[in-house]
Amino acid sequence: MRSIWKGAITFGLVNVPVKLYSATEDHDISLHQVHDKDGGRIRYQRKCEVCGKVVNYENIDKAYDDGERTVVLTAEDFEALPVERSREIDVVEFVPSDQLDPIMFDRSYFLEPDSKSNKAYALLRRTLEQTDRTAIVNFSLRQKTRLGALRVRGDVLMLQSLLWDDEVREAKFPSLDEPVKLSAKELEMSAALVESFASDFEPSEFTDEYQVELKQLIQAKLEKGDALDTEETFGERPEREGGEVLDLMEALRRSVDKNRSKGRGSSAGDDEAEEAEQPARKRAPAKKPPAKKPAAKKPAEAKPETKKPAARRSKTA
Repeated sequence: MRSIWKGAITFGLVNVPVKLYSATEDHDISLHQVHDKDGGRIRYQRKCEVCGKVVNYENIDKAYDDGERTVVLTAEDFEALPVERSREIDVVEFVPSDQLDPIMFDRSYFLEPDSKSNKAYALLRRTLEQTDRTAIVNFSLRQKTRLGALRVRGDVLMLQSLLWDDEVREAKFPSLDEPVKLSAKELEMSAALVESFASDFEPSEFTDEYQVELKQLIQAKLEKGDALDTEETFGERPEREGGEVLDLMEALRRSVDKNRSKGRGSSAGDDEAEEAEQPARKRAPAKKPPAKKPAAKKPAEAKPETKKPAARRSKTA
């Protein structure tokens, strides 16, 4: 793995230098949009509604609109904010781990000790383990003050961003206020059903079937020759810019905001999903059943002639 940034955990007079790594990664296949007529790449342009010109990223600012007036915020405005200059993961308090509601967890990152001696790192990790506590921390991320949880996972310290209290909605459903009577037999049967499904959770036993079938579909199309020349169709691809050198807080911002997502990344639309559900291989057309010969009529007991139903055609792939 490659570290995102280097920083430090601080609590009291203790300073723990660390490197931060993304704890999760997206396994979804990257797809883009093309014209159904000729396969041409569809690209989106950032156009100004006033002058109609295409605007480069470096010329784009952010703005707030209250309905009547608009305030434009430049890059210099954001850099002037005090939280932008913070380079520490500041521990505020240590709380019992069971007090954290999983709904508050956002994204996850691993922390590696970044000093000649990892004694301070090991001390913090061991203390959290023995006390069964989680450190609540403050940090800034993309011009925002963030709340985070510092906890132990195996032998590693993990940082997870937390949602603020007012970001978690309260579930108020009138239907839940209606009284419900549950019999002892119903509870007993329900418990028996749960017990029949009881097991130990093994993440490796579960597979993203959609991505597996999508890969099979793409491979089948490639082998069949049903593909376009990328350079000829889309033209030369622009070279990617080199990796940015991130300072402590910027790295924390990106790291805490980029993890805890499962299967986050670009997702295929409904149209791709329908296509992925179709069999990857070409099926042979079904043969039509042989036509039945009409039965010979008896001369003595001739019945009125009736129309025979048309033979039902078999669907082809």
